[in-house]
Amino acid sequence: MGHLDHATFGWLTPVLSYAMACIGAALGLRCTVRALGATGTSRRNWLITAASAIGTGIWTMHFVAMLGFGVTGTEIHYNVPLTILSLVVAMAVVGGGVFAVGYGHDRGRALALGGLTTGLGVASMHYLGMAALRLHGDVRYDPVLVGLSVVIAVVAATAALWAALNIKSPLAVAGASLVMGGAVSSMHYTGMLAVSVRVTEPGAALTGATTMQFIFPLAVGLGSYLFLTSAFVALSPTTGEREASVAAQRPAEGAAG
Repeated sequence: MGHLDHATFGWLTPVLSYAMACIGAALGLRCTVRALGATGTSRRNWLITAASAIGTGIWTMHFVAMLGFGVTGTEIHYNVPLTILSLVVAMAVVGGGVFAVGYGHDRGRALALGGLTTGLGVASMHYLGMAALRLHGDVRYDPVLVGLSVVIAVVAATAALWAALNIKSPLAVAGASLVMGGAVSSMHYTGMLAVSVRVTEPGAALTGATTMQFIFPLAVGLGSYLFLTSAFVALSPTTGEREASVAAQRPAEGAAG
């Protein structure tokens, strides 16, 4: 059996991956709050931004953590199409959950359905990303820990959507995002504890890309997207601020007339 190291760079990758999960969660929650206060095209656009932020945050958390993953006795490469598919799955299923909450009339039913769908999608993203691994060996999973990781993903997703419906203030969103980041990280590392690798003698050269060739640049790019989108959302006026601005302009227009 190959020895698995989940933190080859020490605490750097676990801490950085947790930070990315928190940023994605905070941004997604703020966008969902904005969406619930909007209508029409504006609501749809905010929900799309929320889904992309949460999905990107979850994916980036997973693969930043994977930068610190190593197995003694073998190199690790990644299948590029499968890795990209895991990102698409993350955004798509989170989008389904967020839109269910954003447009659902029965909030309880929408929360349950959205949490289940999103949680299963997050777990699918994780295991698709793991399926993209290319190494000299056989990867096996402990089914009990895999099941536990899926349960954590569903609970975390449901809690995130509940927070989007019930938490409005920026301070409360910040607190909820810290909890959500911890839940997503817990799901990831629980899933990684389920992994064991039986290393085999190297044969043909590994296919796919190394972490520094593909995963690192993509993670940096998506991380930059999260930071830039966070700045945009922070600078965008809220629905209340826009209404206050319109109300303040009306007396001025009446006086001018």
